[in-house]
Amino acid sequence: MFEYCERRLRCEQVDLDEIARSAGTPCYVYSSRAILDAYEAYDDAFGDVPHMVCYAVKANSTLAVLSLLAKAGAGFDIVSGGELYRVLQAGGDPARVVFSGVGKTAPEIRFALTNGIAGFNCESEAELAEIDAIAERLGVAARFSLRVNPDVDAATHPYISTGLRGHKFGVDIEAAEHLYRRARSFRHLRATGVSCHIGSQILDISPILEAAEKVLALIERLQAEGHEIDHVDLGGGLGIAYQAADRAPGIREFIQQLRGRIGRDGLTVVVEPGRSIVGSAGVLLTRVLHRKKTPAKEFVVVDAAMNDLIRPALYRSHHDILPLRQPEASTTVLADVVGPICETGDFLARDRELVDVRPGKYLAIASAGAYGFAQASNYNSRPRAAEVLVEGDRWRVIRERETYADLIRGETK
Repeated sequence: MFEYCERRLRCEQVDLDEIARSAGTPCYVYSSRAILDAYEAYDDAFGDVPHMVCYAVKANSTLAVLSLLAKAGAGFDIVSGGELYRVLQAGGDPARVVFSGVGKTAPEIRFALTNGIAGFNCESEAELAEIDAIAERLGVAARFSLRVNPDVDAATHPYISTGLRGHKFGVDIEAAEHLYRRARSFRHLRATGVSCHIGSQILDISPILEAAEKVLALIERLQAEGHEIDHVDLGGGLGIAYQAADRAPGIREFIQQLRGRIGRDGLTVVVEPGRSIVGSAGVLLTRVLHRKKTPAKEFVVVDAAMNDLIRPALYRSHHDILPLRQPEASTTVLADVVGPICETGDFLARDRELVDVRPGKYLAIASAGAYGFAQASNYNSRPRAAEVLVEGDRWRVIRERETYADLIRGETK
């Protein structure tokens, strides 16, 4: 949904230069159409297979984004009580919420049970015991799935790989049957599914399919023992193309391959996509402050920084950088794009060939809709950026830019 029209970069039918000048920079801009298209690609591809598409809130938890997806019928995958609160405030249906994560607290579990979520993806026997005890005090039954670790390498960045035995996530798949048997002793728990998630930004779907085969084999064994397993949760992880060399799998093609492996009447399939729904739907707008040349290299200093978008510093990730107005003729410069933060690690790109980076010009940091604002901070006491949602030929600010007063809200001296 981001393309040039008469040399001006647009989001849907809106000129991004207009947003940059009016809303200021740094500023995140999201395409509502791109978000809905990605969600609908998942939902439609399942066809008549019972399913639930639970958007991974951690990718982008902005209220307007959650509301857009809730109205489209999405479920939600949460990893904290705060994310559940956001989903509820956005109009999400708690009966379509699954609670994942390795460290759920007692207050979070109570909050989830009180609001009637669909179930928990559990990661240890200790967690099962705690949920059972809280459910007993509340007089309810808690539905759960064990998140199993299939020891499958997702072939992605080590920080976002989660499916190997050395990771903190899940229960070893070899021990899962024993733990399901043990769970029968908890009177306020009901085992309804099996969960698995092996990592994020996966560009080759074969590891996901391999993990699915292992999980489905486990479900067959559990059902043979009398466990009433009615769904399989295969997590998320589908990657996007951050640069031209990336070949991101198509959502519909991926789901069709998954459907071909399910082959079970009555087994509901749950997926938890995040990045593949919002990643390509957002950009970060920034303004060039000045250029600086040293004997070693050239720098383009912009007003966005690692506190706004930490992915390049944290993961060495690539984001295309585009001028909002294409010059008719321009020379290129090889430079690092850096921000004002007092860290050498404060960069958005290194050794990047760029055009039209004169002071005062605006740039778009592409594919920033996932894990952009969600990971933003106030480091160096910098107010967080504004956020904008584009809907056709209209746009609106969905999060006001923070002020200096916001930086000290809740503090005392």
